[in-house]
This record gives sequence, structure tokens and C-alpha cells, in this order.
Amino acid sequence: MASEDESNLKALEALMTEFFAPITTNERKRQIEELLNNFSAQSGAWQHCFYFLAHTGNEYVMMYCLTVFENVINRTWIGVPMQDKLEIRNNLSKLLLSHHKTVPPFVRNKLVKVLVDIGRMDWPHYHPDFFTEIFHLIQQPSTQALGLIILQTASEELACPREDLSVARKEELHCLLLQQVPTILTLLTGALESVLDKHRQLVTTATPPPSPTHGDSDSNSPTSHKTFAMFSTSPLQSGSILNSMFQSGSCKTNMAPLPPLDQDSEQLSGLALNCLNHLFSWIPLSTNITPSLLTTIFQFASFGCDINTVQNNAASAGRRSSFSKTGSSTLGVLAMCCINEIMSKNCVPAEFEEFLLRMFQQTFQLLQRLTKDTTAQSVGNKLAELDESYVEKFTEFLRLFVSVHLRRFEGNSQFPLLELLALLFKYTFKQPTHEGFFACLDIWSVFIDYLLNETTSRTTEKDDKINRYKDALVSLMSEIIRKLQFRFNQSQLEEMDDDTLDDDCETEWQHFLRQCVEVIAKVAELLPNEAFSLMYPPFHEYSDVYLGLQMHVVDAGGGGKRINITAENECRRLHCTLRDLSSLLQALGRHADHFIVDKFADRIQDAMSLVDRLCQVAIYGSNMKLYEMHTPIPTVLKPDFIEVHAQALAALQAFNQWIAQFYLEIQRQGKEQDQFVSMVTTMVDALTQLLCKGVPDKITLSAAHLFLSIATSIRPAFQMQLPNVQKLFNDVSGGSLTTLPTEIQMLVCRALSNILILPWPNIAEADQQWGPRSANHMSYIKRLTDQYRSIKNTPHFSDDKRLQEQAKPCMKKTLAILIDLVESVSGEVTKTKQICYTSLQDSIQFTISVFPLYIRQPDVVEEILSFFLAVFQSLRVQMGVSFTEQAIQTLMNFFTREQLADTILNDGSTGCRIVEKFLKILQILVQEPGSASKRFLPSIITLCMDQIYPIIAERSSPDIKSVLFELLHLLLLYNWRYFFRTSVLDRLQTGNESMENQPQFIAIMQAFGQSFLQPDIAIFKQNLEALESLNSKWKLYYKNFFRELMLLQFLNVLLQVLVHKSHDLLQEEIMITVYNMASVDFDSFYSNFLHQFLSSCESLNDSQKTILGTNFSMDKDLPSFTQSLRRLVNDLRYYRICNSALPEGSIKL
Repeated sequence: MASEDESNLKALEALMTEFFAPITTNERKRQIEELLNNFSAQSGAWQHCFYFLAHTGNEYVMMYCLTVFENVINRTWIGVPMQDKLEIRNNLSKLLLSHHKTVPPFVRNKLVKVLVDIGRMDWPHYHPDFFTEIFHLIQQPSTQALGLIILQTASEELACPREDLSVARKEELHCLLLQQVPTILTLLTGALESVLDKHRQLVTTATPPPSPTHGDSDSNSPTSHKTFAMFSTSPLQSGSILNSMFQSGSCKTNMAPLPPLDQDSEQLSGLALNCLNHLFSWIPLSTNITPSLLTTIFQFASFGCDINTVQNNAASAGRRSSFSKTGSSTLGVLAMCCINEIMSKNCVPAEFEEFLLRMFQQTFQLLQRLTKDTTAQSVGNKLAELDESYVEKFTEFLRLFVSVHLRRFEGNSQFPLLELLALLFKYTFKQPTHEGFFACLDIWSVFIDYLLNETTSRTTEKDDKINRYKDALVSLMSEIIRKLQFRFNQSQLEEMDDDTLDDDCETEWQHFLRQCVEVIAKVAELLPNEAFSLMYPPFHEYSDVYLGLQMHVVDAGGGGKRINITAENECRRLHCTLRDLSSLLQALGRHADHFIVDKFADRIQDAMSLVDRLCQVAIYGSNMKLYEMHTPIPTVLKPDFIEVHAQALAALQAFNQWIAQFYLEIQRQGKEQDQFVSMVTTMVDALTQLLCKGVPDKITLSAAHLFLSIATSIRPAFQMQLPNVQKLFNDVSGGSLTTLPTEIQMLVCRALSNILILPWPNIAEADQQWGPRSANHMSYIKRLTDQYRSIKNTPHFSDDKRLQEQAKPCMKKTLAILIDLVESVSGEVTKTKQICYTSLQDSIQFTISVFPLYIRQPDVVEEILSFFLAVFQSLRVQMGVSFTEQAIQTLMNFFTREQLADTILNDGSTGCRIVEKFLKILQILVQEPGSASKRFLPSIITLCMDQIYPIIAERSSPDIKSVLFELLHLLLLYNWRYFFRTSVLDRLQTGNESMENQPQFIAIMQAFGQSFLQPDIAIFKQNLEALESLNSKWKLYYKNFFRELMLLQFLNVLLQVLVHKSHDLLQEEIMITVYNMASVDFDSFYSNFLHQFLSSCESLNDSQKTILGTNFSMDKDLPSFTQSLRRLVNDLRYYRICNSALPEGSIKL
């Protein structure tokens, strides 16, 4: 036997070495894997593995052998004889105790996992000493580290066991584990305290801890300017309340830095803290978490605050290799993880709030040390010297406090929240990385959201609440505004990338600016006047510089101009000014909402000043065209000029809502409109000259958006009479925009259309001049589409493929513009839609006529169907029944079975999009009331179920499926009487429920059911919601036809899905649907369906089926039902695992 095992071991070592060799092919690896699986699957393979483990030094072989044991325990343990179980457990335990210091850590951890798996199965019934043995290991110095590793693994595997346990066993383990918690926490506290006590004794000179405010000096702080004055009278400065509070945590606590831990102590502490971290993730908050334990954890958390001090001590300790070279900073990170795990619990027992307050006291003492300004002996920012992970964990603590516990302690007299905000303020602006700064801004955002919610729900206390925090919020805004300016922060801001786009299509600089601006905007919701007073003065100053550049412009020869600023420092100052001007333009534009609606009257003067200055900047930029001028450093200043110009136009666009309200007010009050006319005229003059070739696209795009905003939001009645607008109408109709990007063309065309068809505000219907405006709009559209509509008049166009190909660019561009125009009026008044449809009628008719010529051209067909989809969505009422029927019939005639198959199978993604658009048109049709749309229902159902569904049903791709199923859902939802004509009264009187078109209904329901057997989770969720929607509106599950023929099938499919866990992300939704189906007849569900379902389940014996049925409580409320359903699913899977593990001929108990 020994010789056989020896030869097997040699062969196994050779196979494992070959498997992991870089030259081994995948095919050979597959062969080796199959060979190894066959060996491990044979009965008694584990017995050979003991020999292999005892006689090999090959790590791969060790891991393979332990995997064999793991499979035995997790898959066949229930069928292993007790004598063999004891042999496996005892031998593996001996192996671990004798080799845990010599084998690699991953092998040791695997061995620990295997032993814990045995405990998970057998403790306490067949292995009562499982935890006693772990506790014994922890209490012995030589095995303390091993005991902690086993304890953490036990916590991980027993507290959150996998599905290979029954629900009853899981509940039993949880209760048993909770009984062990006091002992576990006591042992861990003792282990950590012993490390601290050991190293406190190494302090040769007793040094009292520094005062929490010792060394605070604002001279070198980034917050040393006047914005920090808010804290001058706070207890933090005077050293009264806060200092005494921070020093009240525990008389035992000594936050002075300890000497470096030796490596064994650091490893031991790390293991204990890791174990605590996992324990805190599942144990309830209770008095088991003692003040002594919290104090100990915070002592380790303080290691992260003094990383450099500890490292210096480590260096001064000489060359003793037994000491940690990391300064124990990782222990600080682990300790903060423990603290955050406690903090993340929202449900806090009343008796635990005192402990939380103690935690906050101790953590904020650490926060004081983190934000303490660097001394004269050190340089730089202290946070920059610390472990980045530690700073991240501390930030997470602050976020958890503000988001979870702020409400709990805001009113606590012992909790000085203002002083915390002072520390958070310093912590925010001392962050060494952008990510850290953003994380702190997120904390402020959560705090501001809390205040907004409080002031909204408690309006009587609004002013008091805001005034309490006013100084802090004003300081926050002031410092953010300072931080985003190149004037004060150039070196840091210049390092940001402003070229590379991230996943959100932002550069690093744009992301930074947006984060800052958004926080300012949030504060402005509480303090709008203060926000404006902080932003407007620097904006006014910078815009003065910009508006004064004209005096530096000189002729450059050849008709060009140049800016006569050559000194390097002057160019640098101009660059900073322009960057800051564009930033403040963006910030002020984001502030526009705070001048309108109820704030309009109070803030009208501020708004007038700002809008007037914005108009000046915009028209100045358009007239001067600074981006065309020669500059000393064109690569720097030209982008600055472009950015300022674009942001000025964008800021004006943001303030168009205010201008629109200003327009309504002067109309209501009957005041002179000179000022308003001047504003609009200035904006129009500024933007119209930019809508041409040669202007940077960024500026042109801003101009186009501003033009559209004026036409859509303000709608001045005189806009059409402005000379520049009339000129633009003529230029656009003549094709002057063709060289510009399509997006800009569409924006300008839509704006011109809106000028003519949108109603003027506060003007009577009789004075709207609809007649001339309608005529002008028709003329405008005709000129705009003249080239498009004249395509078919080209000789031989219908037969000449070359001519058809040449016409495609014109068709695509025109259709894109028309689609945009039609979509823009979908929410407008009827008159607007009537004018739009009248103007587009010729183009619609032409598009229908040309459609057959391009039926084999997917790119054009897609645009044509997009156009029809937009028309049906926006103008179907104006089209009328007759024309709608004609258009639908034309489309359906061309989408034959062969055409659909060819489009779906051969035209790729474009073909799928074509079919999806056609189905979306049909979605609109089936929602229409009236008989006209109803006559298409048979054709639509045939198209869906006989022509499209068979093609896509078995395809793994989700293309078309989502739109098709949504069409079927809407068809049922809006045309229920097509299938069920019986009224409620008739059903009550006769007791019968007649049904029509039964085969079609069955086909649709079968399609829904079939989708639940496929892996696409999005389609599964969509169709589950569709069934629930139909049940909610039409009581689908209660229909006799559905109950008798389909209900049990759907229930069976959904339960099978739950059992197989194929769509586990939708577990909650599936269970609710099962409940709603079962609630149709609970008695039948419990007495018939459940019995039938269990009877049909394979791999279960009769006894197990009976247990599963008995354990399913017959409660009729949703929470109890879903709990029973979870138990059923879990235990059914558990029984199958158990049964698959039993050897042939075993007796199943």
C-alpha cells in the first residue's frame, strides 16, 4: 500500500507541476484536470491524501489534497461513517497544529477552512469542543495567531453559511454563535490590550499626551484667511467644551504615539482587528461591545495618525529586524474598519447610544490630531504624510456619521456639532488628493441635504436652523470658491488634465469644477444671497479685465489683429483671470434657479445687474472675436478666450428662465419693455453672428443652444422682426448652415421653427397672428426641404440606383432635422401641432412614396422609420384616421415575413433597430382608442406571433425582444375587450365569462412564459412587471381561463427559477409575483399546487417532500409567505445536495 501511495504521489507531483508549467497547453491542462477529478471522485480518495500531505513538499499537491477533503465535507459528509469523520477531523487538526508555521499561508488558510467546514456541519452535536478548542488556541501564546485565523474563518463560514445547510441549521448556528459572542469579544479585547500593555512598558520616558489643540496654528493653513473667522468664538478656539469632551473618553486612554510594534505583535493585532471587523458585520449592537473594547480599538486607530512619528521611532530603534517597518499604519486602517462597521448600523438600541457618543468623542479627538496644522519643525500637510487608506477610512467614518447618525445627536447638548463642522472644514481643505476632496464634498452634500429636508418639513424652525449653521456654510462656499480659482490655486489646478475624457465624458478639470459648483449650488438653496455675494465681486472684477482687453488690441498687419501683452507674468495673470472668469460664469449659471419663482421679486436687482453684465460679456466677445487674434502664447490664451465666450453664452441661456419671468412681470404690470427688448436684442445680436463657418464649434454650439432657449423659453413676440433673425431665416433657408455640425444645424432649425409656431406668452389667442405665422412656417419648411422633396423629380430616379445612392446624404440630413422638429412639439398646444403638421404634410407624403425605393437600404429605412415614429408620437391626432390607416397599411405591406427575416438576420444591428422602430410605431397604434386602430389588431398579433417571434425566440441576443414584448403588453393592456368582452354586470348575472380570440391570447401568454425559461434577466424582469400590470388593471390571474389553463404553469416555472437560482437578482420580484398568483386561491395553492410541485421534484425522497410541505406555513400575508418560500427553496436545494452526496445503497434518513 505504501509503495502504491508513493508512486501515486510521484505521479501526482509530476502532474501538478506540469499543469502549472507555462508551456503546458490548454488541451493538456484539460486532460490533467479530468484525471485529477476522476481520482478525487473515487470512494476513499481522501485516505490517500493523508499520505500525500505527510510526504510532499509540493504546494500544488497540498492544495489539491485539501480540495479533496473540502469536497468530501461539503458534498458527501452526511454519508461518511462517524469513524471516518473522526479520523479526518483528528488527523487534519494534528496536521494544522504541527505544520501551521511551516507551510505557506494559503495552504494553512485552506486547511483552516476545511476544519471550519467540519465544524459548520458537526458543531455542537458531533463536535462539541469546536469553539472550546479555538478559544484554547487563542489563550496560548504559541498558537494565538492560529487561533485568531480559525476564529475569523469560523465567523465568516458560520455566520453567513452557504446554501448547503438547511434553514433550520442556519438559524441554529446563528443562535449558537450569538451565545459565543461575549467570550469571543473578551478574548479579542484581551489579546489587543496585551499588545498595548506590552509596548507601553517600552516607553522609557513618560510623556504626557499633548493637548488636543496644542500646536494649532492657522498661519500655514489653507484656511487661514478671513473665511475661517466663523470659528473665532467657537469652543474649539477657546479650549473649553470640546477639549473637556474629547478628554472624557477614558482615563486609561493615552493617545501618545507608542514605540514601534514588533512584527509578531503587529501580526497578532492585525488578526484580532480583522476578526473584530467581521464580527461587527453581523453581531447586534449591545453591551457586549464594552467601553474597554472601544477604547482599545481607538488606541489602535490612533496609530494611523502618527505614521511618521512611529516610523521615526522605528528608525531610531536601530537595525532590529524584529520591529515593524510600516509604523503599524495598517493597524490604524484595520481599527478604523472596525469603527466604521459599527457606525454603518442604522438600527441602534437606546442603551447603545451612550457608547456611540463615546465613539464620536474618541474619533473626533483623532480628527483634531489629523487636522492639526504642521509645526515649524515639519513641512507640508499632515494628511499627505499619512497612509492614504487610513485617510479614506476616516473619511468614510465622517460620511457614516453625517448620513446615519447626525439626526440622532444633533439635539444632544453633550455633542458640539458646530465644532465638528469646524474640524470637518479643516479636514476637507487639507485633503492631499482630489478623490479625498470629492469624498469630503460628498459629506457636506449629505449634510446640506439633511438641512434642506429639515427646513422643508419644519418651516417654523427654518430660520433658526439655517442661522445656526450659516457661518459654517458661508465659510464652506468661500473656501470652495477660493480653491477653484487659478488666482489662488494655480499650481494645483494646472496639474489637472483638461483633455482626456472619462466615462462620464468629463475631463479631470471639468469633474473638479462641477463637484465644486454643485456644492455651492446646494448651499445656495439655503443661503442664496450669501452665495451670490461671494461669487459676484470676483466675477465683476475678472469681467472688467476681459472687457478692458480692447485697449491692448493692435493691428498685426494683413488685416489681422493681435493682443499687445508680451510680458510673461502679464500673460500668466491674464490666463488665470480668463480661467477663473469661465469658472465663475459656470457657477453663476448654475445659480440661476435661485432668482426665479418666489425669489424673483426679492432678488430682481441682483439678477438685473448680473444679466446686464452677462450680456456685455457676450456681445463683447462676439464683436471682438478674440479667438481670432494673435497672442504671445496662442496654445494657452486662445482656448481661454473660446471657453470664456462659450460659458458667457451658456450662462445667459441658464438665466433665460429669469428673463422669461421678467417678461411676464412687465407684461402683467403694463410697464415699458425697453429694458427687456434691449436684453433680447443684445443676446440675439451676440449669437447670430456666431452661427457661421470659421467660429469654433464650442462657441457655435453655445450660441445655438442660447438661440433655441430664447425661442422656446422666452418667446418674445417681436423676435421675428429683429433684423438679425430675419437674416438668419434667409441664410438657413438658403443652406448657409450646411458646413456646420449636424447638431448645430438641428438646434438652429428648431429655434427658427419655434419662433413661428410656439404661442406668445400673455397674449390673447386673437392677437397671436397665427395666420401669417403659419404661412411663414410653411414657407420656411418648404425652403428647408426643397432639395429633399425634389429628389423624386430627378429623371429616372426610380430606376437608377446610382441616383438613389447620391440622394442618401441629403435624405438623412433632412430627415434628422425634421425628426428633431417633430419631436420638439410633442408636448405643445394643439395649434402648434396643427401648424407643424400642415407644413410637413408634403414631406410626409413624399417620405411614404420614396420608402419602397429604399426598402433594401437599411441606413435610409432606419431614418425613415425614425421620422414616422416621431410623427406618430407627436402628430397622430393631426394626421387623422384616414391618413394614419394609409401610413400603417403601407408599412405593414412592406414588412412581409421574408422582408422581416432578411432585415433581422442579415442587416445586423441596423436591421434590429429598424424592426424595433416599426414595433414602436405599432405600440403607439395599439394604445389608440377607437375602431380604426382596432381593425389592425389581428394583423399586428399575426405579425408579432407568427412572423417576428419565431425568428427571435431562441436567439440569445436581447435585440427586438424587449420592444416586441412591450408591444404585446400594451396590446393586452389597452385592448382587453378584444379577448374578454363580458362586462362585470354580465359576469355577475350569468356567472360565465366568455372569451374571444382564444388562440391568440394563449400564444401571447406562452411567449411570456417561455421568456421566463431564458437567461436574459432584463426581459425576465420586464415581462414579470407586465404580468403584474395586467393583473393590477384587469385581474389577469383571476380570469377563469388563466386560472384553469395557465396559472399552475406560471407558478411552476417561477418556482423552478427560484430553485435553480438562474435569476437570483430578481428573487424579491419573483416571490411577490408568486404570492399574487397564489393569493387567487390560497387554499388551492396549499392543498393542490404545492403538493403537485413537490411531487414532481426530482432527487428528493418522500420524507423530504413531506418535510418541505409541512415547513411551508399556511399564512396569507406577504412577509410570512415569502419567508416560507425562501425556506422551501433553500431546503429543497440542501436536500438535493445531501442526496447527491450519498453513496449508492445508502439509507436516506
